[in-house]
Amino acid sequence: MTDFTHIDTYVFDLDNTLYPAHCHLFGQIDRRMSEFIQARLSLDETSARKIQKHYYSAYGTTLSGLMKEHGVQPRDFLDYVHDIDVSVVPQDEGLRAAIAALPGKRYIFTNGSVRHAENVAGKIGILDLFHDIFDIEAADYLPKPHEDTYHAFNRRFGITPSRAAMFEDLPQNLVAAHALGKTTVLVQSDADWMEDEPEDKRPSRPGETYDHVHHVTADLTSFLTGLKTAA
Repeated sequence: MTDFTHIDTYVFDLDNTLYPAHCHLFGQIDRRMSEFIQARLSLDETSARKIQKHYYSAYGTTLSGLMKEHGVQPRDFLDYVHDIDVSVVPQDEGLRAAIAALPGKRYIFTNGSVRHAENVAGKIGILDLFHDIFDIEAADYLPKPHEDTYHAFNRRFGITPSRAAMFEDLPQNLVAAHALGKTTVLVQSDADWMEDEPEDKRPSRPGETYDHVHHVTADLTSFLTGLKTAA
């Protein structure tokens, strides 16, 4: 069993981490980001897609680039891109039981909005298991992987990094967590709809390893149920 007896705080990313990437929920968000850019900047689909991915790579999120380069109001963007069909996300009793068994505090740490996190986690059936949600607004719109945002998260909830574990699907979002002393867990996927993501921002695939990642898994529920935790 993997020894997590030193962990008293469990931090989870939301998208493609708490639900399986192959359900394609984030694919809906991805398409709506392109649609928003097409309409707001009067661009064709190809040009909008290019801008979307460039800003994602350069600024950490597409939203950050749109705010800095075009003065887009974050609420307009977030409300539009998160207006999605969550019926594709499966309710997951196994994951619920695994998270409920974790001792200590549990948080969602997302570059999305609280509304989106509540919507998705509610559909999975795990929302009530989390003590709080730290979203992009709480981060003052400075997204992961910026290290200042991790410090802000830790301050908000009084987290001791050496006693915290962070779960993410994007390896670059675990760099700062590792540097601050957290145990890092990478949730990998081979979902093919993510093939056009920028190479420096794409989700990790099974078999890939990183110096700043302590553990990897393609099955979050199995990983959590296999932990040796504090009594």
